[in-house]
Amino acid sequence: MNHRRDFLRTSSLLGFGTTVPTFLGRTAHAAPPADKPGAKDTVLVVVQLTGGNDGLNTVIPFKNELYYKHRPTIAVPKDRVFGVNAHVGLHPSAAPLGRLLNDRQAACIVQGVGYPNPDQSHFRSMDIWHAASTRQDLTEGWIGKSLKAKPLSAFHLAADNEIAPLALAGAPARVPSLTKLEDFQLRLGGASGREKGDQKSLIESVAKGDASMAKKPDLLDFVRRTAVNTYESTNRIKAIGTNYAPKVPYPANGFANRLKLAAQLIDAGVGARIFYVSIDGFDTHSGQGGAVGTHANLLDTVAAGISAFWRDLAERGHGDRVCVMTFSEFGRRAKENGSNGTDHGSAAPMFLVGGRVKPGVVGDHPSLEKIPDGNLVHAIDFRRVYAAVLENWLGIDPKPILGAEHKPLELFKTA
Repeated sequence: MNHRRDFLRTSSLLGFGTTVPTFLGRTAHAAPPADKPGAKDTVLVVVQLTGGNDGLNTVIPFKNELYYKHRPTIAVPKDRVFGVNAHVGLHPSAAPLGRLLNDRQAACIVQGVGYPNPDQSHFRSMDIWHAASTRQDLTEGWIGKSLKAKPLSAFHLAADNEIAPLALAGAPARVPSLTKLEDFQLRLGGASGREKGDQKSLIESVAKGDASMAKKPDLLDFVRRTAVNTYESTNRIKAIGTNYAPKVPYPANGFANRLKLAAQLIDAGVGARIFYVSIDGFDTHSGQGGAVGTHANLLDTVAAGISAFWRDLAERGHGDRVCVMTFSEFGRRAKENGSNGTDHGSAAPMFLVGGRVKPGVVGDHPSLEKIPDGNLVHAIDFRRVYAAVLENWLGIDPKPILGAEHKPLELFKTA
């Protein structure tokens, strides 16, 4: 009997909607004990605002009367804007991010971000942001290519039935999509109940160093090389959910739950360096609202969730390890439309949150006078933000991934 062949036939690590038999073993190796070098590596959390976030009602030039002229119905009143400097402020629903920024500790706004000749199709524009390229044949994402350059572990923290984004495509191993900690489990597919019990006992025995396993040298060697780390990591991760008590309360919604899941995995030290989270609903063609309404509710969800996530991890001593970066595929037009909403536009702000982020506002707010076809004109290419995150946060040379022309912005503290 070929023990190795039968083990392969009847066992696999399943989860994340696919078979990933090497991921947790690799993660176990990537997660050294807390007192070992590498345990405190930096972590990037990418937050995608799907649908085209209205940047002009997110970062508001409240001193500019053109803002109120362009948006007589949906403008946020001056007395409701959360001020961050003499010229701009945040939507009141984004106040949790504003407080981090005003505390001079953990947030920055990058204004007027976009790319040349912007495309206002959701699909095409999102592909451009995911691939960090305006080429037509886009098959690999900027994160996927980065994982080829530096073999890091990553997670896609997905909503129900959410497919993995193009940004993660091209990685050496498929980035697993995870919706809950229960997705981590060692399933012994294709075996009877007794066989499953036997295989589980076998792995446990090897993990415990049972001397009797020496009688099966071929299977022993195979299990040691392919399953023991996986089994130990599975048990370790499953225990996270029962032992984790957030230091601050998280909002009760799916987006915050996904960020809390990221916090659990980061605090547990599983070794993952990149997490990808998204929230939908930003395509506000109608009923957008000003200080209240659909857009206000979305901004509240994002800002409160990110603030709780960062404060939770900061309380646990991870504040300087973590950077959250938000983006959306495009902004909205400067002028409101006839349905109390906004149509597809171009330039929009990005946020970065983290203990080593330089706090403040980067770049000038886009002009409200020069708005070709109603669009805000970008001044900062989004790939300069990506370049900063890659080079100065993850330690990856951005030039092969983004091109040498996209110089990193100075977004992180040097000491």
